[in-house]
This record gives sequence, C-alpha cells and structure tokens, in this order.
Amino acid sequence: MIFALPLYDDNPTARVPIVTYGLIGMCAGAFLWQLGQSDEYVAYAFGMIPARLFGTSFANQFPNIVPPWATIFTSMFLHSGWLHIGGNMLFLWIFGNNIEDVLGSARYLLLYLVSGAAAALCQAAAYPASHAPMIGASGAIAGVLGAYLLLYPRANVHCFVWIIIFFRIVNVPAWLILTFWFAMQIVSGLLSGDDSAGVAFWAHVGGFVSGLVLIALLRPPGIGLLQPPKTRVFAHAPPGALAGRRTFHPGSGSVPSSGAPYGRPRGPWG
Repeated sequence: MIFALPLYDDNPTARVPIVTYGLIGMCAGAFLWQLGQSDEYVAYAFGMIPARLFGTSFANQFPNIVPPWATIFTSMFLHSGWLHIGGNMLFLWIFGNNIEDVLGSARYLLLYLVSGAAAALCQAAAYPASHAPMIGASGAIAGVLGAYLLLYPRANVHCFVWIIIFFRIVNVPAWLILTFWFAMQIVSGLLSGDDSAGVAFWAHVGGFVSGLVLIALLRPPGIGLLQPPKTRVFAHAPPGALAGRRTFHPGSGSVPSSGAPYGRPRGPWG
C-alpha cells in the first residue's frame, strides 16, 4: 500500500497571503452554513447547472435565489463534503500563497475568479443539456495550479509518503504532481463519456488551462517563468520533520533548507 499526501512547498513568500486566507475562510464559512441545509437545496439553488445557465428546459423544485449567470460564482464557494473541501483547501493552501505573492492581491483574485468562471463554462459547454449541478472550488484552484506549474515547475512539494510500514517526508517536483493531475483530468473526462461521474473533470481542465494563460498575461515585468529549484529533488526525511519544519543538512539524506528568499529575475525567463 502506497499513500502520499502533499503538505507544503519549498517556495518562500515575501508577503502575507491575505486573499488566499480570505478564500479559504469564505469556503469554510459557506461549508459550515451548508451543514445546516439540505444538500439538494444548496446544489440546485446555488450550484451551476448547464441547462439552467444556457436557458434550456429545466424544472427546478427549488427557488432561483440568484440569476443563472451568478451561479458560476456562487458554486465556487460550495462543497459536497468534508473530503471535497479538505482536498481543495489543502491545494489552495500549498500553491495559492506563492501565486498571490507574485501577482499581488488584486491580480491574484482576478486569476482565481476568471479561472473558476472558465472552469464552469468549460464544464457547461461539455454537457450543455445537463441538469446535474456543479459545486466546488476545484475549477478556480485548478487555475492556481496551472499558474504554479508555469512559474515553479522545478519547485519541490514536501509530501508525506506511507509505504506499508515506512513513513517519510519526500521532496516531489511540482511538475510531476501537477502534470500527472492534469493528465488524469483529461483521461477521466474522456473516459467518463457523460456528466454522471460526479466529478467535473472538464471544469478542472478549463481552469488549469486558464491559469496557464492568465499567469503569462498578469505577472509583473521582471518575474521569470520556470523558476529554478530551491531544494534537492526526492530528498527525504523522517516524519519528525513535520515538527516545526526543521532545517536538515544536505549531507544527511534529508530535506535541505529552502534557503534565503528568491531574488526577482531580470529577464522574462529568469
């Protein structure tokens, strides 16, 4: 049995990620509100339903509290369960702070919302007659992942790896995690054939591609793409490394320190 859980990356930040914290807080607050509501009510009243969005025939037993176009945005802050919100917020926590650090609060929020809208529209375009509601922040977060891949493909993500009875913290390159995730979304979307799988694979694809495009357009002058690595790939440490993220010595076979904050490159490719 092999289990891997991403924990945090090796990219330092220069500012407090206020928007990332705010988005996590809004999603958590919305989820706490959902716990007191009917799942069907939340999904059909505030989720994005392609047939409703495109104005085709759709009989909804719940009131249309917000206009159809607004569900593109309300759906981004809703989740279907603890695992759904937990996984989404973990990825936003790991990758969002670095994108906000580069773009600043306003442009980062723009990337997040536009990626989420593109994700919803991509899912709706794939199944325009569908009556299945889509909820979740994963489309918008996919945009953050796409932006991260273009900026920091060689960054390392410290993952908790469990292999039968062995536990380690392992440096896994971001490009490996993110390209594998993206490939799985495409393959799963092609194999699903319809929207009955319960996962909006094409929303993930649309959000990810949007993030790739938007980071190239929105990044400030002098911020290079394809930033170099800051720690040694596939270095590892015992689980005790979680305690305070201690600094390890490169010669010990464990995760080395991330070092000083990175400098801003002069050219567009650093």
